[in-house]
Amino acid sequence: MDKDNQLQQSTDKPTEQTAVKTDTKDEVIAAPKESNSAKMMSLFVLGLLLVLIMLYALTDRIAPNSSRGIVSAHVVQIAPRVSGEVIQVLIDDDAFVQAGTPLFTIDPYPFQLAVRQAEANFKSTLQSVDASGAAIVAAQAGVTQARVARDNARTEAERTLRLAERGLVSQAQADSAKASVDDANARLVSAEANLDSAKVELGSLGRDNPAIEAAAVQLERAQYDLTSATVTAPHKGVVTNVLLSAGQFINAGAPSLTFIDAEAAWVTVDLRENQLQLVNPGDAVHLLFDAVPGKIFVGRVQSIAWGIDSGRSMQGGLVVNQHTNRWFEPARHIPVRIELEGGMAAWPKGVRVGGKVHTVVFAGGKDNPISWLANGLQRARSITSFLH
Repeated sequence: MDKDNQLQQSTDKPTEQTAVKTDTKDEVIAAPKESNSAKMMSLFVLGLLLVLIMLYALTDRIAPNSSRGIVSAHVVQIAPRVSGEVIQVLIDDDAFVQAGTPLFTIDPYPFQLAVRQAEANFKSTLQSVDASGAAIVAAQAGVTQARVARDNARTEAERTLRLAERGLVSQAQADSAKASVDDANARLVSAEANLDSAKVELGSLGRDNPAIEAAAVQLERAQYDLTSATVTAPHKGVVTNVLLSAGQFINAGAPSLTFIDAEAAWVTVDLRENQLQLVNPGDAVHLLFDAVPGKIFVGRVQSIAWGIDSGRSMQGGLVVNQHTNRWFEPARHIPVRIELEGGMAAWPKGVRVGGKVHTVVFAGGKDNPISWLANGLQRARSITSFLH
């Protein structure tokens, strides 16, 4: 019986060894296949990563883009030329106004008294030289009004001509602004001629009298302050952040409300320095406003800022060392100004100052694969912009 068991065990051993050898052989055969698959996958991922890095680098130079564009405009803090108590606020907050629209009025009574006092002083001075000054008082008032109108027309014309040079307003508006200045100058010349004529009537004794000249200047100053008691809009735009109320006392030169120019708007986008290598004024730009999803607008690079504040400070006449524990210094961003083609006539309605804009600058032109890719990605983004 024992012999039979030993024989059976001896018969079973080779079988187990054979099985072990067979399993090992299968593992040896399968291992190279799995290793090759993993290697191919690693090479594919590495190659895809390299391609993406190359596309990123090329896009940064040929078609740099940013989603951090900001709608910008001229924002002016309206301040009165004279001090006094506000008696009437003539506009509502966020109201759209035209050039010359009255915004608020300062109590004119103190200035009316100053004009009456200056007129009395002027007449007294004229009486001291035995001359009548009624005509001069009237002529001086005309000169003051004409000079204020000339100054306002000149300021508006200079602004309109700057906008016309960049194509933001039509040539007809520029010509109209020039005509307004010419008309205002003509009116001022006519008023000054009337004043000179009135002075001539005084005769040689009063014409060049220093006392009369001083009294005339005082009168003109009083009339100018009275005219400045009503603050008007400098040009077409929107009045916002109106915090004035009747009874409030304001000082000359103190900001009283905010005025946003409605005839000059642009997009400011900050690009990294290495994105600006091929960017130049005049390059085409595609703009996607968050306020106008699904539609892409065309613009042009108007200018590139020549400097930014690096945040360095001085103490004791020396630059203060900036301590940092970063491995890599963050990239600096340079503002780029972009204006819409077609000027303000093409500006989308509903876009507010400070709104977000996605921009693609075609620094290498539009006829290349990188620009096509950037344009396609922005088109896709314009569709998804409805969702956020």
